[in-house]
Amino acid sequence: MNTIYITLMTKLVIVESPTKAKTIRGFLPAGYKVQASMGHIRDLPASAKEVPASIKGQPWARLGINVENNFEPHYVVSSEKKKTVAELKKLLKDADELILATDEDREGESIGWHLHEVLKPKVPVKRMVFHEITKDAILAALKDTRDLDENLIRAQETRRIVDRLVGYTVSPLLWKKVAPRLSAGRVQSVAVRVLVERERERRAFRSGAYWDLKAHLNKRPDQPAHHFDAQLLSVGGTRVATGRDFDENTGKIAEGKNVLLLNQDEAQSLQARLEKGQWIVSKIEERNATRKPAPPFTTSTLQQEANRKMGLGARQTMRVAQKLYENGYITYMRTDSVHLSDQAVTAARTRVTELYGTEYLHPTVRTYKTKSASAQEAHEAIRPAGDKMLPADQLPISGEERKLYDLIWKRTVATQMAEARLLFTTATIEVGDAIFRASGRNVLFAGFFRAYVEGSDDPEAALDDQEAPLPKLTEGEEVDLRELEAIGHETKPPARYTEASLVKRLESEGVGRPSTYASIIDTIQNRGYVFKQRRELVPTFTAFAVVQLLEGHFEELVDLQFTAKMESELDDIATGDLESLAYLRKFYLGEQGLENQVKEKEAGIDPRITGGVVLEDLPMEVRIGQYGPFLARGEDEERVTAGLPPDLPPADLTAEMAEDILAKKADGDKVIGTHPESGFDILLKNGPYGPYVQNGSEDDYEGKKKPRRVSLLKGMEPADVDLALAVKLLGLPRKLGDHPETGKFVSASVGRFGPYVVHDGLFASIKEPDHVLTIEMERGMELLAAAAAKKGATKKTVLKDLGEHPDGGPLAVLDGRYGPYVNYKKINATLPKDVKPEDVTVEQALQWIEEKAGSKGKKKKPAAKKKKATKKKVVKKAE
Repeated sequence: MNTIYITLMTKLVIVESPTKAKTIRGFLPAGYKVQASMGHIRDLPASAKEVPASIKGQPWARLGINVENNFEPHYVVSSEKKKTVAELKKLLKDADELILATDEDREGESIGWHLHEVLKPKVPVKRMVFHEITKDAILAALKDTRDLDENLIRAQETRRIVDRLVGYTVSPLLWKKVAPRLSAGRVQSVAVRVLVERERERRAFRSGAYWDLKAHLNKRPDQPAHHFDAQLLSVGGTRVATGRDFDENTGKIAEGKNVLLLNQDEAQSLQARLEKGQWIVSKIEERNATRKPAPPFTTSTLQQEANRKMGLGARQTMRVAQKLYENGYITYMRTDSVHLSDQAVTAARTRVTELYGTEYLHPTVRTYKTKSASAQEAHEAIRPAGDKMLPADQLPISGEERKLYDLIWKRTVATQMAEARLLFTTATIEVGDAIFRASGRNVLFAGFFRAYVEGSDDPEAALDDQEAPLPKLTEGEEVDLRELEAIGHETKPPARYTEASLVKRLESEGVGRPSTYASIIDTIQNRGYVFKQRRELVPTFTAFAVVQLLEGHFEELVDLQFTAKMESELDDIATGDLESLAYLRKFYLGEQGLENQVKEKEAGIDPRITGGVVLEDLPMEVRIGQYGPFLARGEDEERVTAGLPPDLPPADLTAEMAEDILAKKADGDKVIGTHPESGFDILLKNGPYGPYVQNGSEDDYEGKKKPRRVSLLKGMEPADVDLALAVKLLGLPRKLGDHPETGKFVSASVGRFGPYVVHDGLFASIKEPDHVLTIEMERGMELLAAAAAKKGATKKTVLKDLGEHPDGGPLAVLDGRYGPYVNYKKINATLPKDVKPEDVTVEQALQWIEEKAGSKGKKKKPAAKKKKATKKKVVKKAE
């Protein structure tokens, strides 16, 4: 009798995130272990602390790239990733095969390569790629693995090296010549320049004023359905001026324009004359038009549309899309392609027929071609995953995820729908020597409008599917005037960029990759180059100074065409058409390379010039200091400076405003009186964030500590501040008394969200008619009692007690504001939609908590060691 041992194979699959791992795990057969790398496991040193001792003495150590040794990068595993790497190595020891299943783009290829380099597997390695996380896609990908793509890896590494070289070579120059803590970047600096150029256009803009007439008419008989509006077109054969006829730099009618410019008096005089006239329809014109659906979403168009329709920033959009992708609801969300697979087209056409009928189905399959020559991030557009094309209401998703999925679903389904047909009608109405024009729009057949209408960057623009019909008019027909309005207008400066329009501009110029736009927009805000005003991206004065320096000395770094050419060359490395090392040598070490440019030009860059912002129409300087932008005028002892508000758009700073800011500073600080306790003068000062009171000057404290400052409260004016009020303000927080139960003090103060009372960590807002400076202990206790009752009412109910966590501490299912969730210490994991609280098992809860902790980077105590599992064996007896 012979014994045959059959050992079960274990295959380790590595993906980036716990959510992705969880979804894929459910599709793989037995013998597969799926683990998350939590993104990149190593990178170039992020700080001096991360530089290893082995290279610390090298001149290139902080850069992390040995330029002299063929630009060799030195990668490090960050401290927070060491535990992840250790876990992966441990799992790999028991594996017979390693499958790298990171994302299919260049970044994913790079992550896979780094994993291979760090883990040093001694077992076969396969690269597995897929465009969606569905069972069919995952199983198909398992059968069609490949090797790591060296060209993609080199291309991504070259990008990383170039970005580090630009940042670490130019940024120190900005610190010396402009201000500390600034940074430059290959794409971020170009994005900032685009915003600065638009702000310059707004600053140079000169508004023009014009008047016109708007007629409210009706076809006889007078009834609501017969009402329509008409706009004045011409008088005496001369066209009436509109906003597009003005020169933006002068505010006057552009040279060569033969138009009639009406002022208020002329418009009102014309109004009075025409009100007595006879209104005759002289001409009717009709024009048929069709509208085709927009292509399916790419990364950039999804970011743009989510910003327009949902108000999401690029970063938020990608975060929500990532969740949808990892849970298997949409295809990969980093793509330049507008191609749809046969599976997607079939699913979309089936849905159109089922939901809208065959008349709404386009007679043939509609295909789209990607315009970008460098599109290679993925093979398909962003669409609902799988072959079902399920609507959002049939999926267990909610909130932003549901809204974004619905947007993607509608856009995809619309691609296979019939064209919309519209009828545009124009009526010309004559009254005396004046001509008015009325326009109407009828949707003859909605077509794809039934599913989706693309948004517009212009909030005042009418969407295509909005009907605005004219009543049935005939030539020669007389219509009645209901009202004639004389309306004044002022031309508007060019609109600032929103996230949507900036993404659109960068993509159209070929600058950067759509998958990086979200991080670029985040970076320029975090670096202080841009702030948001409503949805507008507004460049700061610091951005102006940095762009001026780069334009004057390193024009290529902020030139859109040069940056787009760089992007194309980096793409050539990915296809193997350009050699990486040759490119790096030319870019950095060439005669006109970045290193030589910085060395040659640094001495000639005068910080007295580069530290200022050129605004030619101001009678004083705007300069950038260590603490932000400020105004300056005069020399030596007569020099007066005043800080500028950090959220003041540069285009909005007028000469009058600047004079007022300097005048207030020149008047000096106002002494309110002497503080009864400190004995120092109380000063009323004006800072970038508004007026405030200060207890003494810096000299009074001899540099040992800073004087206490308190801003004036909402509604207070500097003229209202006397000694008594100033002392009360400087006395905040006010101690109201000791709590009768705890003995701890109760106090009143002002915080970020307004005035409040607080006791032992319990806060309660102070609202009118109560006031933070006058509220007493009794009233403070009432507010705290109400806050405590409200807090108690919102305590979470325990739906199921799961007992003790293996690491100690209670594990339970709780009822929260947004539904049931599993709780362990400070970690909360929302229950899947299809799981009832009473059905949750301890094993499920532990898995969800582990995944949640991993996704947040939380450190957990190591679980109790378990007996090492042995490989199973099956014994068969020989016949």
